[in-house]
Amino acid sequence: MPELHITPTAEEAAQSLGELMVRLSRDSLAERGRFIVALSGGATPRRLYQLLASPSYAGRVAWGRWHVFWSDERCVPPDHPDSNYRLARQALLDRVPIPPENIHRVRGDLAAADAAREYEGAVVQAFPDSQPAFDLILLGIGEDGHTASLFAATVALPEERRLVVACWVFHLQALRITFTLPLINNARAVAFLATDGAKAEAVRRVLQPAPGESTLPASLVRPAHGALHWFLTRDAARLLGAVTAP
Repeated sequence: MPELHITPTAEEAAQSLGELMVRLSRDSLAERGRFIVALSGGATPRRLYQLLASPSYAGRVAWGRWHVFWSDERCVPPDHPDSNYRLARQALLDRVPIPPENIHRVRGDLAAADAAREYEGAVVQAFPDSQPAFDLILLGIGEDGHTASLFAATVALPEERRLVVACWVFHLQALRITFTLPLINNARAVAFLATDGAKAEAVRRVLQPAPGESTLPASLVRPAHGALHWFLTRDAARLLGAVTAP
């Protein structure tokens, strides 16, 4: 069962998720000597990244042993306003001492199929002795229920073998590069962050689906052996049942 963390504000949701990341980082370093995390894109995690770079968090993290990936990326150069890498770099990576060789961006400026193939190779290389299992994968959710770039009716969603794929998202008229469900569901921990009330219906359909409702892409995130967390504001959780308290 997913663990729900419901807070009054987006700031508190970011703080709560930040505390989880500090704890998971500490535990992973103690057990395996490194912390391998996949960041999410979009505007929602910006405040989380800023908090992690702030003095109250940054001094508690052994940044030199972090390895940073992205759960999805747009097919744009790294300095493009839509780049997930650019957002994370400005809010977090330029402000903490993670070695440059430990930051593994998707090369969205390549041809999409080449970028996906290269990124899958980078993921595999990070786990030379085992099936790739991230210590934490951060995810968001769209109003349509997509997560990462796993949209309904795309080739990425039913993929069972590849770890990273390129896919055409018809309604966006855009190519995306994304982790697939086999990779996401093998993580040691997965954390969703949703703070916008406009996503409340999608959150409800994932966490408390009604009989006969179609399955949303985010509903398919079910870690086989890891923990699943949802960090929500009260507004984003307002359509759920009694779990919204306090």
